[in-house]
Amino acid sequence: MLKKWAMLVISFLLVSGISVSPVDRVQAAAKKTEIIVSAAASLQDSLDKIAVQYEKLHPDIDLVFNYGASGTLQKQIEQGAPADLFFSAGDKQMTALIGGGLISENKQLLKNQLVLIVPSNSKTAITTITQLTDKAFKKVAVGQPESVPAGQYAQQSLTAKKVWDTLQNKLVFAKDVRQVLSYVETGNADAGFVYKTDALTSKKVKIALTVGGHVHKAINYPVGIIRESDHQAEAKAFYNYVQTKAAGSIFTSYGFSLAN
Repeated sequence: MLKKWAMLVISFLLVSGISVSPVDRVQAAAKKTEIIVSAAASLQDSLDKIAVQYEKLHPDIDLVFNYGASGTLQKQIEQGAPADLFFSAGDKQMTALIGGGLISENKQLLKNQLVLIVPSNSKTAITTITQLTDKAFKKVAVGQPESVPAGQYAQQSLTAKKVWDTLQNKLVFAKDVRQVLSYVETGNADAGFVYKTDALTSKKVKIALTVGGHVHKAINYPVGIIRESDHQAEAKAFYNYVQTKAAGSIFTSYGFSLAN
């Protein structure tokens, strides 16, 4: 039926005087399958690069990414937003979707580190995050703890050091880690909490301090297949690919460490 329809279209184009190349004929007879991937903003650079490789290997697949805060993406999926896979920057969000019966298969994929960044031209030496209470720091950017895992980790760290409450009048809240990065890059914040992977993407900031893992929960990146996906086979294929050595080498080149 599809072949018959394609030939009718080609015949019409020929009668109309429009030339049809062999490539056009193939495209007329075939359509790419669109796979929607909801992913934490901190994964954007690595996943965009992986997508280029994957689509070369699978020309029938069109990967479409929806980047944002993991908590926001979780809510979107719970409310029925279209998605085939979910990459979270925290266990909490994936666990919630699993508990709601919305994930058919999942796996711990990556790990990351929380760092404190400052503008690249900053001369201030930082040895502990409690120094953020000093007068030298007027604005400190963090992700919204309610929806941004990096913000949750920052809150846990600052609470453990007993300065979360003290810093309330200095905190500038952002919708995701990329916005935190932007605030520090543009001078709208004197410091900010992001992942190591985000810090490494910018020459306008530098890592002032790596936050010890003992003051916040482990930073895990699980990936899962959405149970209601209309493209289960294609989603599973990409799910498997991000676990390969080829994909892993890209993730590690951006500063991630592999979970296994």
